[in-house]
Amino acid sequence: MNSLMASMSSLPPSNFPAATTAAAALRPALFVSASITHRWQLPPTCNFYSNLPKTLSSPSHIRTATSVVSITETTPLNTEAEVSLPLKKVLVPIGYGTEEMEAVIMVNILRQAGAHVVLASVEPQLEVKLSGGTILVADISISECSDQIFDLVALPGGMPGSVRLRDCKTLEAITRKQAEEKRLYGAICAAPAVTLLPWGLLKRKKTTCHPAFIHKLPTFRAVKTNLQISDELTTSRGPGTCFQFSVSLVEQLFGENASMEIGKLLLMDTADEVSRKEEFNEVDWTVDHTPRVLIPIANGSEDIEVVTVVDILRRAKLDVTVASLEKTLTVCGSHGIKTVADNLIKNVADSIFDLIILPGGIHGVDRLQKSKLLKKLLKEQVSNGRKYGAICSSPLILQKQGLLQDKKATAHPSIVSKLEGNVIVGSQVVIDGGLVTCRGLSSTPEFALAVIAKFFGHGRAKSVASGLVYEYRAT
Repeated sequence: MNSLMASMSSLPPSNFPAATTAAAALRPALFVSASITHRWQLPPTCNFYSNLPKTLSSPSHIRTATSVVSITETTPLNTEAEVSLPLKKVLVPIGYGTEEMEAVIMVNILRQAGAHVVLASVEPQLEVKLSGGTILVADISISECSDQIFDLVALPGGMPGSVRLRDCKTLEAITRKQAEEKRLYGAICAAPAVTLLPWGLLKRKKTTCHPAFIHKLPTFRAVKTNLQISDELTTSRGPGTCFQFSVSLVEQLFGENASMEIGKLLLMDTADEVSRKEEFNEVDWTVDHTPRVLIPIANGSEDIEVVTVVDILRRAKLDVTVASLEKTLTVCGSHGIKTVADNLIKNVADSIFDLIILPGGIHGVDRLQKSKLLKKLLKEQVSNGRKYGAICSSPLILQKQGLLQDKKATAHPSIVSKLEGNVIVGSQVVIDGGLVTCRGLSSTPEFALAVIAKFFGHGRAKSVASGLVYEYRAT
């Protein structure tokens, strides 16, 4: 995977407005005809897109089911090609206590690659509370999946989520059949040891898992690598390795070119070429109480950025409030993942937060910056000397309010040219006094850990990173 990421640096830069799709660079001259095109449509709560981007396709696979689109490209294609280009279908099950970063990163990345991903609940209801308190709304119940054929079944970890998956007989039957018929299946974190091992699906397979569960695996088959591929089975260690795990699944489904392009979109291709963090005008962030953090979200906010920041900050015991700018608590993210916010923004507007963090996502940013209430909260935050942050494309919101003036910041490479002032493009995370910014997506864990370090010191940040199986560096 290191060589794969290294090779990405030679590719041309991606165009971020189309970054919710995969690359135009891989698009062939011919496209699948309307008669066989699968159209993966967002739920009714997700109909907030306009000028929708096209989906990734390559000569070996047509992907017309990207997470944010419901469009059909209709240039005639010969019948033989039509028959040979099936849609890739993926099952990601979740249950009470599933690790939210892993579930969301997998669904998001696989949908960006063009897979039709089914997020299925093993609980009686579709709303599922995950390990860090995030509530996701599944697409369907696992009972509706029993007669379906999947190209990949990918199990997120987390506790007691892995136990809930293990005890689901329908999921067990689906996964057993998947293995017996030699189709792809995978598991991450606790799931290899807690879920797949009792099902007998690790036999004669080298396997890795979270360090806290590695002792449960047969000693002669357990490996301590971040990623392990053994025939149809792929396993990985934890939230901090989930980007690598998900990109590997993309490669197995769609090929190396597709995985390289997804790595570009996630900014993984340049991760080793930029510094992790730079800080200017250092100030003390410590407070005499549990730090309170507000994360406003709207339809179209970037799923990975929202859930990753919430998950990691809550691991460090910060008091995080996710507030919806929509009329309902349920918000549909950039790739069709529905999250239930903790509150409506209007209900927390009179509260004081030590830090306000704006997530990215082009359509979400557009909705955030139209909120008069959020504008008021941000201006009050800065005027009172409290901290604020922005990820990916959301620094545009700060700039329009004059909140980047005389500040150093970073942002997604595609919008850097739109920002004024001393923009730092060579770091994943930039801190300037009370402002913290991030390039986005794969850099989001670094952003969250930087926030933890500012409030609590490097010791707690390192401890949280260890639980994530993520390499933390103080500088």
